[in-house]
Amino acid sequence: MRLMPLPSFMPQDWRKHKFSQNLRHIFRQMLRSRKRFLSFLFVVTFTTTLFLHSLVPSFLVNDQAIAQIKPQIPQLNKPVIPPSPPISQPVDKRQEIRGVWLTSNDFSVFRDRKQLSEALQQLKQLNFNTIYPVVWNSGYAMYPSTVALEAGAQPFVYRGSEGHDIVADIIAQGHKNNLLVMPWFEFGFMAPEMSELAIAHPDWLTQQRNGDKTSITAAGEVSWLNPFHPEVQKFLTELVLEAVSNYDLDGIQFDDHTSLPKTFGYDRYTLNLYRQEMKEEAPADVNDPDWVRWRANKITAFMARLSKLVKQRKPNVIFSVSPNYYEFAYKQQLQDWLGWVRQGFVDELLVQVYRDDLDDYLSQISRPEIVEVQNKISTAIAILSGLRNSNVPMSRVYSQAVNAKNRGLGVAFFYYKSLWGYGPETVAERQKNLQYLFRSPAPRFANRNP
Repeated sequence: MRLMPLPSFMPQDWRKHKFSQNLRHIFRQMLRSRKRFLSFLFVVTFTTTLFLHSLVPSFLVNDQAIAQIKPQIPQLNKPVIPPSPPISQPVDKRQEIRGVWLTSNDFSVFRDRKQLSEALQQLKQLNFNTIYPVVWNSGYAMYPSTVALEAGAQPFVYRGSEGHDIVADIIAQGHKNNLLVMPWFEFGFMAPEMSELAIAHPDWLTQQRNGDKTSITAAGEVSWLNPFHPEVQKFLTELVLEAVSNYDLDGIQFDDHTSLPKTFGYDRYTLNLYRQEMKEEAPADVNDPDWVRWRANKITAFMARLSKLVKQRKPNVIFSVSPNYYEFAYKQQLQDWLGWVRQGFVDELLVQVYRDDLDDYLSQISRPEIVEVQNKISTAIAILSGLRNSNVPMSRVYSQAVNAKNRGLGVAFFYYKSLWGYGPETVAERQKNLQYLFRSPAPRFANRNP
């Protein structure tokens, strides 16, 4: 290392003097000592820094980590705030419906325990998850009903081939096969003209403006119980609550017959009620908007009360509705099911879209009211799988089901026996298509009621 020269501020004569030479030597020694000291200080500082750094956890070397530990350090005059608990996300109660109706045409199946067992096992293997067995048809209950007996509507009791309770057996075997069971009150306010119910209570029936008391439906010629009459409402309510109380069912279902054709409502009781409430005579035009709305609102109010009473009896019971598409249901049958969903007393909806033409079918299942409902509750499309006198090819059934599933909708088939009994294909071919349609399980969950 080269020695530094003497500072220029020292006098020249000092440089020539011996004393000055000694002083010069001393000064150079001081400079060397100073450099050694600075070097020593640098080494000590650097070593200390490394030692202290080794004591600091590695997660403190970034700003994010420092921010994480800052809340743990109490600040003066400020309380330490504990971290907030995680926010639980709401559970989506919508579930995929894979259902099938068991109608009166299937009676030979579900009255026999062995046949029923085989049928439900087959549905389980095909990954179905819901069945809708009929329990109210043609003015008669399919189970021992004290309500129907006291109303003079049913002098007999439906029993299975072994004398057993058909509905209790269906529910027990359905649950054994991981199927939800929702008894179906098919006829709603309908009753055949010659049924015990219609004969015993003629004042419960409504009529058209021309006096006719029947209409032609898919079920044949039927009378209509007056949905505005308090005794009719009481009867149907007690009938439903009886089933809810006596059976370990998962839900109850009402279809397009829990309604009234728009041409009805001209009986004496209804006309007087309308006059009292509206201060005018009922319109002769069955399509009058106010007349349609008044009658539809009455049915809505009844269904809302019925749902509330069912939930009071068993809160977990699913309140299911299977109507026609909305425009027809409201304008032709006074059934405002969209209003029912918006009011919050319907838990699942299955819209009947029985169409031959695929384009017509697609337009119906894409309607805005269906999109609205499927964002709120479990929603499915009801597909016609065949009738006794009219088979439906599996290609159509499969195509309609796939298009519904692609839109996030469930499917349900009308009805069990026609799934593979009335088609042009063999039973094995139809079952193979269904197996491919439901390739993986989609279990539905319900809280069992004691």
